[in-house]
Amino acid sequence: MHLASPNHDVPSSFMTFLQSPIQLLTTNWVLLALLLAAFFICSVTVVICSVTVFLRRRKQSQEYPPLLAPPVESSSSHQASLNGLYTTSMYHRPYPQQAQGDLIVKISHKQDARVKQPYDAFLVLDVEATCQEGAGFEWPNEIIEWPVCLMRWKDKSSQGKACQLEIVDEFRSFVKPTWRPQLSQFCTDLTGITQAQVNSAPNFQKVLKKFARFLAYHGLIDPKSGRPIQRFCWCSDGPFDVRDFVVKQCFISKAPMPPWLKGDVLDVRRVVSVWAVASGNPETMAKFAARSHIRSLNIPQQLQALGLPAFQGRLHSGIDDTRNIARVMTELARRGVRLEPNTSVNPNRRWNWMGRPGEVLEYTLVF
Repeated sequence: MHLASPNHDVPSSFMTFLQSPIQLLTTNWVLLALLLAAFFICSVTVVICSVTVFLRRRKQSQEYPPLLAPPVESSSSHQASLNGLYTTSMYHRPYPQQAQGDLIVKISHKQDARVKQPYDAFLVLDVEATCQEGAGFEWPNEIIEWPVCLMRWKDKSSQGKACQLEIVDEFRSFVKPTWRPQLSQFCTDLTGITQAQVNSAPNFQKVLKKFARFLAYHGLIDPKSGRPIQRFCWCSDGPFDVRDFVVKQCFISKAPMPPWLKGDVLDVRRVVSVWAVASGNPETMAKFAARSHIRSLNIPQQLQALGLPAFQGRLHSGIDDTRNIARVMTELARRGVRLEPNTSVNPNRRWNWMGRPGEVLEYTLVF
């Protein structure tokens, strides 16, 4: 019987096992260097990306202000007035510099909210018209006040971006009605316009001619053809002023609608109402714009929705309404809202009281 002798080769085999990977790494030192280099590059890349993201977010927070950032007042220069338009019933004047602090909202250079704006100028209009108590918008209203605020950009860049809008001039004229020259007491109480003011005023055709001179003076239309030579947009509170009242008046006065009055208009009330539903985010306003059940906001409600001071002046005074609409326009621009037409106008629209041009079929009027 033989006893098994101890295996003296075990330590040797174990050492051989340990030496194999070391020998492998030693002989493949290039592979090891590449692995270490890859690890180092990945680490540096992660650090650089983290620092870049941090700096970018910090820069954005400095450049773009909160949506409800408080306005900063600004002063503005004004233009020379147009001679020959100052009458008791009509005037044209540059907007006074001392009053623009209430109407112009200016933001600092670090709070640049400029967006691309397709129009160079805006004509803010809020007409007043004859009315009867109990009669609606189907009535053959005649325009008795034609007030306009001309607004332009202060900061439009070569790329068409802007956010600072200001009044540069005003035009106002009372208008003499011809179909029913006598104002109702309801109309005078509502608008503040007296019979004496309209009796001494020019008729609608003459007002249009005077206003065309105003537009030509400011380089908006060609003085001979009346064709627009700058991109300007009509603006009003609601769709009624140009779409309804101007079309009715052109029919009653047998006056063709001038080329500078044709085209779509910007319904400011609609823009603010949509803005309020969209929680003040210009980027999401488009998806709400097509909704028909959005609550309509009047001028004082628009000012409140935008966080602006209360209505200034007399409600249903055409010029005061127009100036307050201009305040709304200025604030919308400051908040980065793109200002462009949203209401179509049909110059050939007909109402059931219309007969031949200039003829009102009174037997159709019921109220």
